[in-house]
Amino acid sequence: MNQLEFNRRVMLQTMGAAAAAAGFGLAPWNSAQAAGPLKIWTIGIAKVGAKDWSAMEKQSGLKLAYIAKSARADEAIQKMVVGDGNKLYDAMTDNGGGMEDALASQKAVVPIDVSQIPNWKNVLPRYLEGGSAADTIRYKGKIYSIPYISNADSLAFNYTEIGQELNSWEALFDSQFKGRAAMQNDFGPTLTNTAIYLKQSGKQDIKNASDMTPAEVKGVCQFLINLKKKGHFRTFWNGFGNGVSLLASEEVLVSSCWEPIQIIAGRKSKKDIRYGTMKEGHQAWNNMWMLTRGGKSRGQEASFYKLMNLYLDPWFGARTLAGLGFTPQMKGVMKYVRANPKDFDAAKVKTIEERLKRKAERAAVKGNSWQNVFPKNLRAYQDWWARLQAA
Repeated sequence: MNQLEFNRRVMLQTMGAAAAAAGFGLAPWNSAQAAGPLKIWTIGIAKVGAKDWSAMEKQSGLKLAYIAKSARADEAIQKMVVGDGNKLYDAMTDNGGGMEDALASQKAVVPIDVSQIPNWKNVLPRYLEGGSAADTIRYKGKIYSIPYISNADSLAFNYTEIGQELNSWEALFDSQFKGRAAMQNDFGPTLTNTAIYLKQSGKQDIKNASDMTPAEVKGVCQFLINLKKKGHFRTFWNGFGNGVSLLASEEVLVSSCWEPIQIIAGRKSKKDIRYGTMKEGHQAWNNMWMLTRGGKSRGQEASFYKLMNLYLDPWFGARTLAGLGFTPQMKGVMKYVRANPKDFDAAKVKTIEERLKRKAERAAVKGNSWQNVFPKNLRAYQDWWARLQAA
C-alpha cells in the first residue's frame, strides 16, 4: 500500500482531510528517555503461562508494561500515524492483514533485523521468502513484523444438540437453524466467510473473497440482508464474552467464530461444541508484532528482539495451542511438548495433537482466503455493512 492509497482508504475515511494533513509531521518524543520496561500495546491473548504477564516476563527476562489495545484497525492506525502512539508504545500487535503495510508506508513502524532473533530459525517455512505467507510480514521486501499466532476461522456448532458433523457453511444459512444462528458483528470476517461460501458453492461470481469489487460486496450483503429480514440470525455477536455466552447458553447452535470461543463455550456448557472444517474454505489470518519508530528511538530494539525470541520459542507455541487453541508460528512444538511431560500430561498431549490435525485440515482447503482489513473498495464494505446493520 503506497501513501496515496493509505490516505484514500484510511486517513480521509476515518479522520477527515484536515486531521490527516496535520498528522504527517513527526510525532515528538523524548529521545533521551530511559529505556525502562518495554511498553507493549497489545491484547490479552498475546500472553500465556499466567493470568497476568508475569510468566512472559520471567521467560523473556524482561520487564513489560502492558497497555490494552484498540479493537479496530482504523483506530489503531490513527493512533500510530496522527496520534501519540509512537510516543507511548515501544512495540505493538496488529489488528489483521494489511495493517503492517499501512503502518510501514507511514514509517510508524521500522524494519526488523531477524538476525537478532535466534529463534527465527524456528519460524514456519511459509514465512520465508517465497513462502505462502511471506508477504504478510513484509513491506517492499523488508520484514516489518513477527508472527505470533494464526488460525483459519470456521463454524462452531453444538454437536450434542445437532447430532452430526457440519462441514459446510451451508449449515449456517440453513432454515433449520432459523433464529439459532449467529455471525460476528464485523464486516471483515463475516463478509469474507460469506463470500467464500457463495463463491465456492457457485451461488455468486466472486473473484477474490478477501478483496471484493463493490458489486460483489453488494451481492454478499444482499444475501445476508435477506436472511436477516426473515429472522434467520439470532444476533451478530460482539466481543469474546458475547460469542462464548451465545454458544454456552444454547441461544445459538451454529456460529461463525474464533476457535477460542468454541473451546471456552464447550468448557462452560459441558456440551460437545465442535469446530468444523468447512469444505468451501475459511478466513485465514495471522497476528503480528511490530517495533514502533518511537521504540527504536528510545533504544528498545534489544528488548523487542528478546521478546520476539520468546514468541518464536516452542515454550510459547505449545501453551497458546493448549490454552486458547491458536496455531503456533514455529516448528518443534510437539517435540517440546513430549519433552516436558510435567507441563503436558497425556490428555493435554492428545488435545494438542487433535488440534494440530484439525488445523492442518483447515489450512489445506483450497477456498481459504487471507484476512484483509484494507480491501481496495473499503468504502463499499463500510456502506453495505451499515445497510446490513440497519436492516
